[in-house]
Amino acid sequence: LARSGADIVINYRSNANAAASAKTSIEELGRRCIAIQADVSQEEDVTRLFAEANQSLGSIAILVNNAGTTRDKLILQMSLADFEHVINSNLRSAFLCTKAVLRGMMKARWGRIINVSSVAGLLGSSGQANYSASKAAIIALTLSTAREMASRNITANAIAPGFIPTGLTSTLTEQQRDFILGSTPLGRFGSTEEVAAAIGFLCSPEAGYITGQVLCVDGGMAIHI
Repeated sequence: LARSGADIVINYRSNANAAASAKTSIEELGRRCIAIQADVSQEEDVTRLFAEANQSLGSIAILVNNAGTTRDKLILQMSLADFEHVINSNLRSAFLCTKAVLRGMMKARWGRIINVSSVAGLLGSSGQANYSASKAAIIALTLSTAREMASRNITANAIAPGFIPTGLTSTLTEQQRDFILGSTPLGRFGSTEEVAAAIGFLCSPEAGYITGQVLCVDGGMAIHI
């Protein structure tokens, strides 16, 4: 997004060093950037986050909801606290942030909302009932937002990545990784750069007639859907 000319607001919950590094990289591209700490599952933090963002860089034109976490267990072993933590981190955060930007986008009569879902939200995933449910709900949130906001020239789309090596996937066993690889028709894992490129496309003028869609960046894992 920065390479395409956007100024950036980085939100982080606890990893200030990573946020500072990303901020430096963006500023080296000649774009303005601020990093703001906030827990986006909490309404008070979201209110503060967007107040600071609007004051520093103006009204938000593009929102990427990518906050996510996992607490993987089989349903019989999963506590209600584990279930609610993932739902709040993944789904509640997307709702709160979407609500926070809509008035500004409506006033501008332009906006792009990209929600990062997952193929788990389309296929389900054993041991990830909470995560899969949150990602399926994010797709439904995307569709509802697209319908509500289309008349204001605000698009809402979802990205559904397959297996992308990140911190969330670092705990998988070699057996689990082999199974996922065998379920991926392209026969390889994806990259964060490929996911970012898909997000960039959906924010571009060329994607202005696309809304309410789920773009799978998954190497074909969900090809039968």
